Parts: sequence; C-alpha cells; structure tokens
Amino acid sequence: MGDTLDWVIGQWQAERPGLDATPMGVVGRIQRASRLLERGLGDYFATRGLQVWEFDILATLLRAGPPYRLSAGALSRASMVTSGAVTHRIDRLVARGLATRDPDPDSRRSILVGLTDEGRALVSGTLTGHVENETRLLAALTPAERDQLAGLLRKLLVGLGDLPPA
Repeated sequence: MGDTLDWVIGQWQAERPGLDATPMGVVGRIQRASRLLERGLGDYFATRGLQVWEFDILATLLRAGPPYRLSAGALSRASMVTSGAVTHRIDRLVARGLATRDPDPDSRRSILVGLTDEGRALVSGTLTGHVENETRLLAALTPAERDQLAGLLRKLLVGLGDLPPA
C-alpha cells in the first residue's frame, strides 16, 4: 500500500520521466509526518489547556532541573525560534501565571525565565500523557523500527547542523 508521496512521485515520473524525484519522497514524507505529528500533539495538549509551544517552553524549563530557570537566550536556542518570538511566548506564559521573568543577577542585560508552582504542576501532570500520546502516534512502527528511524533522523539532523548547545 502506498502513501500520498508515492502518488506525488508517480505524477512527477509521468510528467518528467527523467527527473529523479526520490529526494522529494524523503523530504515530503518528513514534512507530512511533521504536520500530522504536530496535529496529534496539539490535540492532546488542547485537552490540557496548552498549545504545543507552551508545553515546549515549560518542559524545557522543567528538564533544566531546579531551580527550573533559564535565560531567554537558552530558551530561544532550545526552541529554535527567534528571540522576539521567545519574548512574546514568555509574555504569554507570564500572563497565564505559568512562568516568571526576573532580571539575571549575573547580567543586567539578560532575564531569567522560571516555572511557577502552577506551571511546574501543569507540565509535570501533562508529561506522562504526552509520552503515551507520542507512543500512540508512533504505533505503526515496532520498537526496533522506531530506534532505526530515530538513528536515521539523528544522522540527518546532525548533517543539517542541528547540534546540541556547547
């Protein structure tokens, strides 16, 4: 049984028989999978009163460990969005009472973003269900296939320059 990209590549082969469309199969599948996974994540987080980006920032603060605070720059690097977008997101989390914004005592030009007790409780209470949801979203793959796919995607991401912070 084929997928949508098999159909798309078939159309390209009919229209442009000399074109090697195999890269489209890889990139297109990654893009489509990303959109479908994003929708599946969003549906779960909505049941918890969260958006995907809110969980992402709150979870980043939680996994940083006590005192559950990071600079805005560290949050920006972790979330792969611009500093302006992170500032807007922090504003929204602070307004919801899920995060705090405090001056960094070590750098007057920087701020520290921290979890409130409410934010920590929300992200902690959401985490187990989130992992269960991700397991459900990946149910078409065996554990060995998930490991293989994770390894291939890791190799691709490293090749594209997506490296952990120094």
